[in-house]
Amino acid sequence: MTTTTGNTYTRSPADPGPTGHVLLRDDLGRLTLRRLRPWHWLRARCAAARLDRELAAGASPETSALLATRAMQLTSMKFRRDLATNLQRILAAAGQPPAGRPSPTAGVHPPRIPLAMLAGSLAAPGPVPVRGVALISQLLADGAGPLYQEACGDDLGNIIEKATRALTV
Repeated sequence: MTTTTGNTYTRSPADPGPTGHVLLRDDLGRLTLRRLRPWHWLRARCAAARLDRELAAGASPETSALLATRAMQLTSMKFRRDLATNLQRILAAAGQPPAGRPSPTAGVHPPRIPLAMLAGSLAAPGPVPVRGVALISQLLADGAGPLYQEACGDDLGNIIEKATRALTV
């Protein structure tokens, strides 16, 4: 629950909101506690595509405040549920039943079942590795990618497999 009174901003503990704290590596490689400011959240959203690419490639969120902020955005339950919903919509548009229901044609379209499993992993409670969420976010956001363009040079099966491995680590 968010309440606003004048300039006082109160948030629930589950909602990091526009502020929060993260652990970041300093120049000596030690972890230090840093406070995130509202502009970190805004800048992370503006640079989401670049930050998602870095996190999907395995960059550590502790290397910068922007990566840490984006990692928090990606791994939030709301963001993960939204990604899972989008995956379910894609499956429904392709004629695939929602996750959890067996499909009589499951063997005909192999990438669909792993997509349903990814949706289930994203929606499940508990922490998930940020790399897996970043890979799925990239897959859904890339309109020229293999999920939307059959002629794309990238292999959809390999990307789904990589995201599945990253989520189950």
